[in-house]
Amino acid sequence: SLGGSVSPVGLPAWSCSDSLPSVQSPPTFGFLLDIDGVLVRGHRVIPAALEAFRRLVNSRGQLRVPVVFVTNAGNILQHSKAQELSALLGFEVEPDQVILSHSPMKLFSQYHSKRMLVSGQGPVVENARVLGFENVVTVDELRMAFPVLDMVDLQRRPKSTPLPRNDFPAIEGVLLLGEPVRWETSLQLIIDVLLSNGNPGTGLATAPYPHLPVLASNMDLLWMAEAKMPRFGHGTFLLCLETIYRKVTGKELRYEGLMGKPSVLTYQYAEDLIRQQAERRGWVAPIQKLYAIGDNPMSDVYGANLFHKYLQMVKRDGAEERGAGGLWKPRPSATQSCASILVCTGVYSPKGPEATRPAQDAEEAPFHGHRDFSFSPGLMEASHIVNDVNEAIQLVFHKEGWAL
Repeated sequence: SLGGSVSPVGLPAWSCSDSLPSVQSPPTFGFLLDIDGVLVRGHRVIPAALEAFRRLVNSRGQLRVPVVFVTNAGNILQHSKAQELSALLGFEVEPDQVILSHSPMKLFSQYHSKRMLVSGQGPVVENARVLGFENVVTVDELRMAFPVLDMVDLQRRPKSTPLPRNDFPAIEGVLLLGEPVRWETSLQLIIDVLLSNGNPGTGLATAPYPHLPVLASNMDLLWMAEAKMPRFGHGTFLLCLETIYRKVTGKELRYEGLMGKPSVLTYQYAEDLIRQQAERRGWVAPIQKLYAIGDNPMSDVYGANLFHKYLQMVKRDGAEERGAGGLWKPRPSATQSCASILVCTGVYSPKGPEATRPAQDAEEAPFHGHRDFSFSPGLMEASHIVNDVNEAIQLVFHKEGWAL
């Protein structure tokens, strides 16, 4: 907890007479900001976000503290997302300040040379290549090579049976970058690839297990756009894929890597970018505290609290920090805590059932998290709940003794 007296929605009581320094020393804290539901709703900027950045940016147009934007979106290129945020927020956002859900896939170099089927929408091939994958095939390319596999849409069924393909190289793994447009096609062809060991044109008498490696990003079941109610996210697509695979094979779909919030790997990656940003600005004081501001209790709050728990474990046990299943070792960390701040401008509503349910009934609430993240009710509790991101920034500045 950040401490202090905070109402369920609101800020601590303070006045202009509070003792706050007029000139700040180098920051020892940084922000991890979610985007959808915190800064924007769909393509519209939330007014409180503009107020927040008037506080975060100095008169020279530079950030006063390190900030990284951590989103579970992935259907856009990193530099394009930076340009989009720059236009919306009114100051220059650098590409290396933006973490998309799949950004940590850069660390899985042992798969970068393999032939990978990539699922999602937007610039999926470009994104895969930016991440380091050198040999990718899209779902549409696979469908065109084997048109008899995609049979749900009657209008897309081939009029005649094409000759079987023998020249299509075997697929060696699957990349799930985000929700696709035609779920039935992607679900069918991904299952085909897994059941056939990467040779969907031939088929196998017995499905291999363990199956080909699967890397997935963005586990959000729901997300908030312009609609009054949350929309299906990539977590819903993953749920469909896992359920179908288990129903067909009787076995669990396994992931070689799951990234995006609430994965600790994503927060390690964000922490490293925060540290690099502080070093580039010449801020010599180590960044000791992170404040994660989000609208989704299951991804933003759960993830920040899970990372805080991890930091405490490392500090207590002196355990060596590892990332990406031991494949990547982050630099020694000075970060001591990660506090979660929940805003009410997105998925979370202070009038929703999760806000009014007694604490003892928390375990009975529907679990919106991913199957591979066990449900711990305590990790769903935000350090603070405020109305919007502007109030969140004010709260942190006050806590850190910074002039508002």
